[in-house]
Amino acid sequence: MDQSRRRRAYRTIVDPVEMAMKAGALGLALALGGFALPAHAQKKSVVTIATVLSVPSVANFWALEKGYFRDAGVDVRIESIDTLSKAMSLLATDQIQLAQGGINAGFFNAVGQGLPVVMALESGSTPVHHNFLVRADLKDEIHTPRDLKGRNVAVSGVGALSVYELGALMESVGMSLADVNVKPLGFTQMAPALASKALDVALMVAPFSDFAVAQNIAVPWIDPEEGYIRDLPMTSLAYLASADWIRNNRDIAGKVVQALVRAGRDYCQAYHHGANRGAMLDMMVANGIGKDRAQLDAIDWQSRDPDGAVNHASLADIRRLYKKEGFVEKDAPDERYVDDALAADAARALGPFEIENKASVLKGCR
Repeated sequence: MDQSRRRRAYRTIVDPVEMAMKAGALGLALALGGFALPAHAQKKSVVTIATVLSVPSVANFWALEKGYFRDAGVDVRIESIDTLSKAMSLLATDQIQLAQGGINAGFFNAVGQGLPVVMALESGSTPVHHNFLVRADLKDEIHTPRDLKGRNVAVSGVGALSVYELGALMESVGMSLADVNVKPLGFTQMAPALASKALDVALMVAPFSDFAVAQNIAVPWIDPEEGYIRDLPMTSLAYLASADWIRNNRDIAGKVVQALVRAGRDYCQAYHHGANRGAMLDMMVANGIGKDRAQLDAIDWQSRDPDGAVNHASLADIRRLYKKEGFVEKDAPDERYVDDALAADAARALGPFEIENKASVLKGCR
């Protein structure tokens, strides 16, 4: 299938759901109920996956395009969302069944408040290639985390995982987020803010960090994975699921998770520059993950666990710091946050993962 036809097929599936989500939860339920499917599709279970577009999210479209969901007898619809927090109420009411995106305080608060939301499998982990950049004119003034006291430091959002990374950095020298001026900014805004001297330091990702360095706006400083994050690999992206949906449809849920783990393994082959990398890049461009294919090929891709396994210790430490810094109000028992039994079942069914490109020396995705 050529790229234009693939794009049209994807839009045919997604657009009714997208319109409904913009109208709110009730609108989504009405739209799904009224959307006429062909007779053959009506026999399949319908599952909606919401995803925050990023390089690892390509696995969703890959599973759809390669027929992994179809082979499992499941009709999957994919909907784009801005942040994982926006999916919490829809998951809790089983109006969408899965949502993929970056872990944030909203997930821990949802579970703490008793919402039936659970982490079903990991979809991103270290190396994540997040780096603290220092404004170029301050490179001789800022040497250690202690030098951040009173400084303006940008993170990608309130309660985002970057807040945890900054918090871990400050904890390493006995300090806290209260010792810095935390500035939530989108990645596209960080380089201009550094250039105007509104910021001193920013936690950035490629290609935004590459641009800031190339323009001599900032210099690389600290990779938080190197001695600052307590538990590695750090689980950074995940699929959250409706706990009610899993409980009431465990067989279907298992099939969907296995399809996602299978696609995640294909992603890992492309991550290691396997034979499918070109096709994976094409799918990223076709589904709006990025416009510049060459740039997508050049940047560092985020890793993921080939079995979809969640690092429970990493998740617990993220929760601990969020709670300490006041981003999480209520706690819940550990078992309420993760149900990765389906991911474990999928890994057993698929067998051990082996990297096709034996010459790859990249960390992660192993």
